[in-house]
Amino acid sequence: MRPMLAAAFVACATVANAEDRWMVIPKPPAMPEAASSGMAEVNGIQMYYATYGAGDPVLLIHGGLGNADIWANQVIDLMQDHLVIVADSRGHGRSTRTEEPFGYDLMASDYLALLDVLKVDKVDLVGWSDGGIIGLDIAMSHPERLDHLFAHAANITTDGVDPSVEDDPVFMGIYVGWMAEDYARLSPTPDQFDAFVEQISGMWASQPNWTDDQVKAITVPVAVVVGDHDEAILPAHTEKIAALIPGAKLVILPDASHFAMLQAPSEYTAAIRALIDG
Repeated sequence: MRPMLAAAFVACATVANAEDRWMVIPKPPAMPEAASSGMAEVNGIQMYYATYGAGDPVLLIHGGLGNADIWANQVIDLMQDHLVIVADSRGHGRSTRTEEPFGYDLMASDYLALLDVLKVDKVDLVGWSDGGIIGLDIAMSHPERLDHLFAHAANITTDGVDPSVEDDPVFMGIYVGWMAEDYARLSPTPDQFDAFVEQISGMWASQPNWTDDQVKAITVPVAVVVGDHDEAILPAHTEKIAALIPGAKLVILPDASHFAMLQAPSEYTAAIRALIDG
């Protein structure tokens, strides 16, 4: 989705009420020790990945500007009985990018190629924001690679994004500032955050743009998930996605926003398990 038009660092917002957990974004704990990690060569990039635990595989895909470490709360829980796979999407975190225009189909191809490198045929996919959109892309184009899809804060057309997100103090102030710092710390091109955002903004301005019929054709079991205070996705749009996908379950997480996996980690992970272990 389109979280910003410029990459300028915005100062963190002041939170009015501590009890309003959707107004803060807690930092995740440190990631546990990985069973394996490395850089996979996929589609002309070096893609960072890490795996944890053992069992039925779960792939966690982060959102725009983010990185794999955001998933620490979920990894710590799910690795107890699953093989958990995380990665940094192209240009994000530790992964490299090329001059090729960003596109959700290209990013979906990156993740499928990563699964091929890891020799994993099929996964439960948990995607947040851009990660949820990538998950929907895979559900449409390669349903044989998915057992379930947990699509959190995704949109299927650009008009599903609330324009007010560009002035939102939590999204633009806290999140974007944090991700700018993470980029400088993790990226192999630490001084290119502005250039990276400019490049990926071309995708956010025009994608996704799927038709209702394309979304209706999804056959994978899907949970369409959103926080009840999401800053970026219009509520009616989330309801539309759930109504279009046959058999989809609509999950609304209370007192949480676009960053529900950090604000309500226990409830978020329980919702994942309700889908993939139920």
